[in-house]
Amino acid sequence: MADARSSSDRYRQGMETRRRVLGDAHVDRASASATPFDQPFQEMITEGAWGTVWSRPGISRRERSMITIALLAALGHDEEVAMHVRATANTGASREDITEALMHVAIYAGVPAANRAFKIAKQVFDNLDTGETGGGSHD
Repeated sequence: MADARSSSDRYRQGMETRRRVLGDAHVDRASASATPFDQPFQEMITEGAWGTVWSRPGISRRERSMITIALLAALGHDEEVAMHVRATANTGASREDITEALMHVAIYAGVPAANRAFKIAKQVFDNLDTGETGGGSHD
């Protein structure tokens, strides 16, 4: 289903970064479930989010992870929060890092947003600690 853009350097870099951050299993699920309807979206996020923003050299993946979780929590994107909390296993962001990011959410985006994100992160960490894996968004 991939078009000519899929073979671009930015797409290849994005797919490599996406796999390193989210893991092969997640990316394989997202790719396998893509249809002609959402394939352009998958290509756009691979090139834009992963090939451009997440691949930039200016800050570490750990820092990007913390920023991303804080932004997603502030915006109330629960599935994406869970996915990116799971991805901290690959980005180097610690549980303490996530606590600090969510403390910022509480002050700058509101206690209810942070409260919800803390609950989501706790559930993800509980699942990871017991060996459960979760699905999630197609990001």
